[in-house]
Amino acid sequence: MLAAVSAQPHLDRCPGLLRPHRAEDGALVRLRLPGGRIAVSALREVLEAAAADGAGRLQLTSRGNLQVRALPDPLPDRFVERIEATGLLPSTSHERVRNIVASPLAPDLAPLVAALDAGLVADPVLAALSGRFLFALADASGSVLTEPYDVAWQSTGGGDGMLLAAGRGVAVPRERAVPALLGLARDFLVCRGSASVWNVRDLPADAPLGAGMAAYAPRVAPPIVPGPVGDDLVAGVPLGVLTSAHVEAMAALADTVVVTPWRSVVVPGAAAAADDLAAAGLVTHRDSPWSQLSACIGAPACAHGRCSTTSIAADVAGTGRHLPRDLRIHLVGCERQCGARPDDVVVVAPADADEVLATVAELSR
Repeated sequence: MLAAVSAQPHLDRCPGLLRPHRAEDGALVRLRLPGGRIAVSALREVLEAAAADGAGRLQLTSRGNLQVRALPDPLPDRFVERIEATGLLPSTSHERVRNIVASPLAPDLAPLVAALDAGLVADPVLAALSGRFLFALADASGSVLTEPYDVAWQSTGGGDGMLLAAGRGVAVPRERAVPALLGLARDFLVCRGSASVWNVRDLPADAPLGAGMAAYAPRVAPPIVPGPVGDDLVAGVPLGVLTSAHVEAMAALADTVVVTPWRSVVVPGAAAAADDLAAAGLVTHRDSPWSQLSACIGAPACAHGRCSTTSIAADVAGTGRHLPRDLRIHLVGCERQCGARPDDVVVVAPADADEVLATVAELSR
């Protein structure tokens, strides 16, 4: 069954470490990684904590964050303390609003990410943002601007840039990017009127957000795909599930990696070691079906799921059939369509791999 991506449900149930979500398989927590950057040692520690009290695996989310599920409910204090010790919870009041994506191949944006995160956490007013409100920082190519951001800043080169929101933009230099983004977020809170309005796109068309901004179409780049980029390597993570084998393979090559919004990881300096990462189960070239295939958690872990999406996705990948390069297929177990991106081909509750492949074949005609 094929479906378009639908609107978000009414209640903001985005989880955090201190506000877990109760799923069918136990408690679920989400850990924010502003800009996706994380020390491999922290990944290892989170994975070990998950193994001690949960599923023993990490999920990468569609916003470049981490998710741990199948945990005891209520969460054991020891799990929370281990996560706090990694530095991934710098604020208890703002943990759910630290949603910042950044172009993963643009290390020069890292200082802006850090400044934006610090400014966000320092402002008590911004703790009222929804857990779904998304900041974006993009390089001149427009990487990450395919994501459903609320407010963004894009470099246009030479210290210049554009502040973006709701299909409009205004020139803002790099040194003013962070205060301008935080200012727009505050303006959104004033404009929205109700806490049930989560995102800029939900505001009325005449909402007075972004004075001085005019209609503007930024340059946008498609999501990066697995493979070498200069000396670095983009490594895809099948189904977004990061295992201990993956983490140890990355630890042998880099101290810090960047989690992308596309269920992949940028491993600096690892282009020459692609075979080692592939041997650990990561995807190191774009021709793998896993570079175009994803799924929600599905049944039995989710009470809403009507099929085992992950098993069906594995069956699709196991057929060895090449998927059309212009399609990204996301399997979901119900109409909520968790984890789907705006340009995904979403297949709802397929019976088996044959139904998925038949849908792809029909779209390719």
